[in-house]
Order: sequence, then structure tokens, then C-alpha cells
Amino acid sequence: MATSGLQHVAAMYAGVVAPPLIVGAAVGLTPTELTFLTGACLFTAGLATFLQTLGIWKIGARLPFVNGVTFAGVAPMIAVVNSTDDNSDALPVIFGAVIVAGVLGFFAAPFFSKAVRFFPPVVTGTVITLIGISLMPVAFGWAQGPDPAADDYGSTTNLGLAGATLVIVLLLRRFTRGFVKQIAVLLGLVVGTLVAIPFGATDFGPVADAAVVGFPTPFHFGAPQFQLAAILSLCVVMVVSMTESTADMLALGEIVERPADEKTIAAGLRADTLGSALSPLFNGFMCSAFAQNIGLVAMTRIRSRYVVATGGGFLVLMGLCPMAASLIAVVPRPVLGGAGVVLFGSVAASGIQTLVKAGLEKDNNVLIVAVSLAVGIIPITAPEFYHAFPETAKIILDSGISTGCVAAVALNLVFNHLGGGRAADDEVTSPMDPHPASVH
Repeated sequence: MATSGLQHVAAMYAGVVAPPLIVGAAVGLTPTELTFLTGACLFTAGLATFLQTLGIWKIGARLPFVNGVTFAGVAPMIAVVNSTDDNSDALPVIFGAVIVAGVLGFFAAPFFSKAVRFFPPVVTGTVITLIGISLMPVAFGWAQGPDPAADDYGSTTNLGLAGATLVIVLLLRRFTRGFVKQIAVLLGLVVGTLVAIPFGATDFGPVADAAVVGFPTPFHFGAPQFQLAAILSLCVVMVVSMTESTADMLALGEIVERPADEKTIAAGLRADTLGSALSPLFNGFMCSAFAQNIGLVAMTRIRSRYVVATGGGFLVLMGLCPMAASLIAVVPRPVLGGAGVVLFGSVAASGIQTLVKAGLEKDNNVLIVAVSLAVGIIPITAPEFYHAFPETAKIILDSGISTGCVAAVALNLVFNHLGGGRAADDEVTSPMDPHPASVH
């Protein structure tokens, strides 16, 4: 049980620590503060995993789910940081928005489980793809170095370290099996860090300064602040997160031969949202199910929820050991960038896999995906596109995930649910084909 639980932690560890690293770097946290934030996210991920796997009352799907910080919230949180005049207020504003989104999501869970028909694969696949695409610029920024103002930013050394890490991860994924293959990203970070030592790119100061035992002090970065624009943006993320979790529960239910019914989905969503609402108390972010661990359950055929709960216990222990959490702060930013290409690209690939099942031979679905992706990548391809809008509106508009999700849901309603549109069975042989196959 211990080794299987550790394997679940290894499979999702990089995914848990990436969001606090991204947001912490955007805020400008010191290495010590970054270590604290990372440890807090590990701790809250463990608590959220307990809620989901063990459950209390009508809370928790009681399926082998690993919960942790969701990628979906990263881009909107960075938008909040960029719109905050004083960076010291950014994290309190984010925490306040997550609390409100979590509480609203908790009460909306039973209703959302009934409304899941409005979030078919064409919507969820589009959103998950946008999550990966929106995070790729972060990986490219990491690959160039930690400080854009530094002389070595974008140097051949930094890009070489990123490239070497990427190659290491790819080789491990190609030529290894089982447990080693599952932790290829983690091993890539370790080997990449060792390779970076001769180049003077590795700083072991955070480990030396970190305590062996610690506790994520409640509201360490300040009391939560509540700003409407940030709350609206994170509420959209909560809808995205609940959609992903619903899809994950349906998939995992099939794998463990316990199909997730409406009651199970509602209980699982309550666990997700309650975990998210409680997470900011200990300086953590919004939590959601980790899809990569579903693949691990399918591969190992170890279906016990208690194994995953054991993994949650390890996450809590790591969160209570700042020295363990500080190890990730040692990893040079270019090394993280190389691993990030695989990590974030995998998220986008997961969305594409979902889109493959969405029925893209349908003319309506092609239009939904095409327009939603176009709207979602505006902040990436044209960062100044919304420059004339009010700052409060830009918090939402500058998040391609949020705008893309809204566009996908709205277009799905117009084309696939409301009357007056083209026939749902119209097909196209190519996205560029102006004539549906059904009229040929």
C-alpha cells in the first residue's frame, strides 16, 4: 500500500508543485516564501485527497481519486497578479476568490451534477486543450531563465539545460517501463538539476535554510480579500474544474467497475469544492482531481481507494516538512522549463484526446471548437487585444481559459440545444469543407 501510494504521489507531484511555482514567481516571492507556498499546496492536496477517497457524510466520491491544485486556475490567477497594484495583495485576493468560488461550488454541486449534459466532450475537450496551450508560454519563459532582466536570460546555456531536460524525460518515457516510466518527469527534474550544477545554475540555499518540521500557518500571506472581478474569474475556473472532475469520475467509475451515478458525482463535486474552499486557509489554491492518476489506476489495476488515501497521507507529511518542499526550489528554472514542455503539452494532448471522442465529424462541433479555441488563444497571440477594456474586465478577458470556456458553453447551447441552427447530424469531411457531407 505504501509503495503504491508513493507511486500515485510521484505521478502527480510535478503537477501539484507547478502552479505554486508559476504563481509564486509571478508574485515575486523569495525562495523561502516559494518553499512555504509549495509545502502549503502539498498539504492541502493531501487533505483534499482524504475528502475525496475516504469521504464524510455526503462528501467524497469514495473512488481512488488524487486531488491537488488544478492547472485551470493558473492563468486566471496570473491575470489577477498582473492587475494588482501591490503584489503583496495578490495572494490574499486570489485566496478570497478561491474561497467564494469553493463555497458557491459546494452548494451548486447537486445541481451541477444534473446539468452535466451542457458540458459534453466538445466543451470539456476544448477547455482542457486551452489549459495546456495557455500554460506553454510559462514553460518557454522558464526555459530562458528566472529573471528577464538578467544578462543570461535566454542564453544558450539556459536553453541547453531546458533542452537536455526535455530529452532526458523523453528518453525515460521511451525506454523505461512501469514505475520509472511513470516518474519520468520527476527523474528528469533530478537529472537536469545535477547537470546544471557545473554551470552554476543550481542554488541549494533554500534547502539549507528550510526547517525539517513546519506547519502551513493559516493566512500566512495575509487575510483574504474579496474583489468582484477576481471572484468572477475564479468562479468560471470552478465551473471548468467541476466539469473536468465530472468527466474524470465517469471515466474512473468505468475503470473500477463502479459506474459514477448522479449521487456519486454530486458527492465527488462536494469534496472538490469543499477542499478548494478550505485550501486558502492553509495558503493553498483551488483543488481538483488529477487525470493522470486515473491512467495509473487503469495501468496497475490497483483499484483500492485506500491506496490513494495513503498517497494523500504522504502529501500531508511532505507539506509538514519544509525541507522536502524546498527541494523543488533547488531545481533551476530552465530545467523546470524543459519538463514543463512535456507537462503542459500533456494537458493539451489530453484535451485533444477528449475532442477526438467529441464527434468532430459533426459540422456544429467543428464550429464550436474552432471559434472557442480562437477566442481562448487571444490573450496568448495578441496580449494587448483587450487593452482598451476596464481593468476589472481584463482579469476575466485576459484568461483564455475563462473566455474559451464561456464561448464553448454558449456555442454548444446555440448549435446543439436551441432551435434554429443547422441540423445536428450535418457532417463535414474537412473543417474547411463549406458543404456538409449529408447534402452531397
